[in-house]
Amino acid sequence: MNYQQPPSQPRPLRPTPAFVGASWAALAVGIISYGVGLWNADMTKSEKGFYAATLLLGLFGAISLQKSVRDQAEGVPVSGLYLGLAWVMVALSIIMLIVGLWNSGMQLNEKGFYGLAFVLALYAAVAVQKNVRDSLYKP
Repeated sequence: MNYQQPPSQPRPLRPTPAFVGASWAALAVGIISYGVGLWNADMTKSEKGFYAATLLLGLFGAISLQKSVRDQAEGVPVSGLYLGLAWVMVALSIIMLIVGLWNSGMQLNEKGFYGLAFVLALYAAVAVQKNVRDSLYKP
């Protein structure tokens, strides 16, 4: 699939291989760290499932939000409902993580670990989505 830039917009620069690699590495580190932390955590399976689902919701929401905002900026029609839902999903996943960590019996350093891994994974997912989209552009 070739992505064609609207004529009124400047063409995006293709991402460098170093940035693409760093983005994928950051995504892998975020997801794997979060997953290893959950695997080794002393909590019930339902708690682990909650935190895993929170990460997945956040990743999907962040990717959807990045795509919607980028589409809108490039003049591609975006449903207000879909854009709003993407914002809600990102916000909801962050709120769910905060409430879950706040009410958990974990040590403060454990809570910080999950928070940092979560934020790293969400940021990296947005960067990877941007790189994938920019690499589809064929001048």
